Amino acid sequence: MAEPQKRTARPAAAPAAGSPARALIDDLARRLAAEASRPSVAVLLPCYNEAATIAATVAAFRAALPEATVYVYDNNSTDGTAEAARAAGAVVRHEPFQGKGNVVRRMFADVDADIYVMADGDMTYDPTAAPGLVDLLLRDQLDMVVGARVDSEEAAYRRGHRFGNAMFNRITTTLFGSPFKDIFSGYRVFSRRFAKSFPASSSGFEIEAELTVHAIDLKLRTGEVPLPYGKRPENSHSKLKTYRDGARILWTLVNMYRAVQPLRFYGLIAGVLAMGSLGLAAPIIQTYLETGLVPRFPTAILSAAVMQLAFLMLVCGLVVDAVSGGRREMKRMRYLDLPALACEPPAAHRPGG
Repeated sequence: MAEPQKRTARPAAAPAAGSPARALIDDLARRLAAEASRPSVAVLLPCYNEAATIAATVAAFRAALPEATVYVYDNNSTDGTAEAARAAGAVVRHEPFQGKGNVVRRMFADVDADIYVMADGDMTYDPTAAPGLVDLLLRDQLDMVVGARVDSEEAAYRRGHRFGNAMFNRITTTLFGSPFKDIFSGYRVFSRRFAKSFPASSSGFEIEAELTVHAIDLKLRTGEVPLPYGKRPENSHSKLKTYRDGARILWTLVNMYRAVQPLRFYGLIAGVLAMGSLGLAAPIIQTYLETGLVPRFPTAILSAAVMQLAFLMLVCGLVVDAVSGGRREMKRMRYLDLPALACEPPAAHRPGG
């Protein structure tokens, strides 16, 4: 009895070149490749009791950056901020440790994206400016773009804040050579490299100063764009305490100067001590040269002790400078471990896109 012939399935013929099916397949492949290469964008909104404005802020950023994921990090709010943000379409997460610096540390650690857009949840920043900031970051291969606040209304700043901002900007420029006109802007765009190499040791509003110093310390490429800054709505209140947070910011700047420029910091202290020692010793030396006597022996001992302390400060500066250099190299290596962004902006941001 003859065995039945086995039928072998023939592979389907590929669509002929130039056919509608082939054109459809090629177009789909191009779209998938473009989608895979498009940088992912995350909008980060740290919030504390912003129920009055967070829904509008989330909606505005979703409209401005439709391809982005909007994250709202609730910092122990008691007014329903998390519920309002979730209803507006944001991904809501919680940070139990109070303070904006703690929230920023958690956001950079948790969220994985190519580009991070950080703003406040109070609608004082213009969400429609976000695509332009992202384009600038990609086009110029920057690591941070700062939206410098230009207030159109006198009431945008609380009493004393304008003077404080100007003073701290001047201090930062003097200590670190800052190129920024607004180091405390909360509207910033970061590359993945920046976010994942940023140690974030601050816990409060001094986090903006730390972000600025991190960019300066690693000599990262940055940009700054002047943007309108509006006043808060009637039922929204600033969480910044003028004097308490101002003192914390000043202490943070001094401490970061010690960590980033230790040789200058300790060298300045050594110079002041050395000048004091010489001031104490000058009349004693003059008397000794004239009479051969040392009439104020305790002052001579004090002068010698102060000079020794000046020498110790200089040695501390040399040691800490070596440690600081190693720490800077580690941060730089972490930065270089991550791939650079492609220059081409997302399709939704291209002219005519």
